[in-house]
Amino acid sequence: MLLEFKTSNYKSFQEELSFSLVPAPKQKGLDYSVLQETIGKNTYRGLCSAVIYGPNASGKTNIIGAMDTFKSIVLRGNIRNDDDKSAPNPAANALELIPNNSAQQVQPVSFAIRFITDGILVEYSFSADLGKFLDTEHSRRILSESLTVNKAMIFSRNGGLEFGSFDTIQDLLVNAFAQNAEGAISLAASNLNDEELFLMNGFKTMFSAKLVALISNWLDNKFMVIYRADSMHLIRKFSDPKKKSVYIEKTLNEAANHFGINSNALGYMVEGDSNEAKLCSLFGASKKGTAIPAELFESYGTIRFVNMFPLVVNALLNGSTLVVDEFDASIHPMALMNIINIFHNDEINIHHAQLIFNTHNPIFLNANLYRRDEIKFVERDDETHCSTHYSLSDFGTAGKSGVRQNEDYMKNYFVDRYGAIKDIDFTPIFEELMSRGNEV
Repeated sequence: MLLEFKTSNYKSFQEELSFSLVPAPKQKGLDYSVLQETIGKNTYRGLCSAVIYGPNASGKTNIIGAMDTFKSIVLRGNIRNDDDKSAPNPAANALELIPNNSAQQVQPVSFAIRFITDGILVEYSFSADLGKFLDTEHSRRILSESLTVNKAMIFSRNGGLEFGSFDTIQDLLVNAFAQNAEGAISLAASNLNDEELFLMNGFKTMFSAKLVALISNWLDNKFMVIYRADSMHLIRKFSDPKKKSVYIEKTLNEAANHFGINSNALGYMVEGDSNEAKLCSLFGASKKGTAIPAELFESYGTIRFVNMFPLVVNALLNGSTLVVDEFDASIHPMALMNIINIFHNDEINIHHAQLIFNTHNPIFLNANLYRRDEIKFVERDDETHCSTHYSLSDFGTAGKSGVRQNEDYMKNYFVDRYGAIKDIDFTPIFEELMSRGNEV
């Protein structure tokens, strides 16, 4: 369960961005959408969803990009560039794209996350000197790094290494750690690499591979960050597949039928020697007779839904945090609202899954669908070109600027009560074009 994500000097967010899924105080209504985890004597509460609003180029996608970049850096364990050029988020691999492009001086890039997995509260952060924007020749280095488990500091890196108590992770330490602790600490302190995260290297090897595995597994499998969802194509893999075979998934076809696909079925076709299968449309009396690539028959919205639905299923079955850039693009709002309500349903969302996405669709600005602390905004300053992030709950409930539960959030948004909206008028451009006649 994600509780909070922070970053600073990531693209348009020059100042610290704090994206919180901790319920704000004094919020009434939709209490069923609050998740709860107990660790020892402490109880932690988290929101099961959040929706992000803001005009184009305000920085909404940068929030999701920062999460994806953080995840990528931690899993590879270093701040060197990655050779993978196929990833939809270039900044995750070419780190010179991260620093704010208007900064005159070199400023640190920082990331921090707080989440719960396997009954453990994990807080991890690091900051790095990546140079200025597009500076590929800069000598990069980790400036700071820290790990806290169940509120107990495990290690802190700030030039050197400092260790706290290992009592909270006693069962996760490597074998015979107690006998070799002094040597491990000395060796770790003398072998820090400026470009490598201690968590994924020395700490993993000499202190606790099990704890690092828990953190890595959550990041890799339960922190499902989908950057640029419009470019996502789901490719299924089957063990020991038969050539030229079509695999039909009952759950997918039932969901597609509810979505409106009832003249044909959907399946995955395996061709050649690969075990990868691609989506296809199925026709015939049994809806298995003829198969063609889905992109030749289905609408873009249908393909988006079919690619996205398995991720929703995965999140709900495994208690994952699903973060999607423009989750709602080309999909009908009624289908989306139903999915959101499923994440809010305590009887279905028993594994504490979370759904976060950005959107331009105002239909979700609804007090019956979202709590005020689940509605987030991003706006960008026209002079500094830097983004700021805030929640509807930050306005409070009292006074002239207060937001009450029974208000019309959509109407108020469009009359600029909450900010994060831009008045756009292309008329002067077209007036000038028309005045030129046939001139270009």
